[in-house]
Amino acid sequence: MPRSGRSHHPDGARPDPGGGVEEPRQAGTGPGNPALDRLGAARYLAVTTFRRSGQPVVTPVWLARDGDALVVWTVADSGKVKRIRHTPTVRLAPCDVRGRVTGPETGGRAVVLGPEDSDRARRLVSRRYGPLGWLVVTLSTLRRGRTGTVGVRITPAGG
Repeated sequence: MPRSGRSHHPDGARPDPGGGVEEPRQAGTGPGNPALDRLGAARYLAVTTFRRSGQPVVTPVWLARDGDALVVWTVADSGKVKRIRHTPTVRLAPCDVRGRVTGPETGGRAVVLGPEDSDRARRLVSRRYGPLGWLVVTLSTLRRGRTGTVGVRITPAGG
């Protein structure tokens, strides 16, 4: 949701990537999800996706909180995007820039976002990481175009 607390949709709801409608929620309201709060506070997130064989692949990514989920931004044709489209189950843990896990792991579900929601993910990630985030996102968008990167919405399991 934009910082003003208003949605782009007239009734205040947003389309949910799962097909339903997600009700707007201000950060810190409603039932808490300790895993979401813990992971959302991390500087980097280790996202474990799974190959068709079941073999795990861990990737450190930048993240931003978006209501009751996290969003990350990545190259559209990356291996992690292909793996998420095939198997949306992921494992999540806070990590350092090199991907070394620094806290407890939890499960979650990931959804690759469409163009409008990917733009939103880019903005949120860019804002969270300040001038460096803006620079990296802007240069990547110039290099790959708007469709060369996508947002991924990740909902951690509660608790």
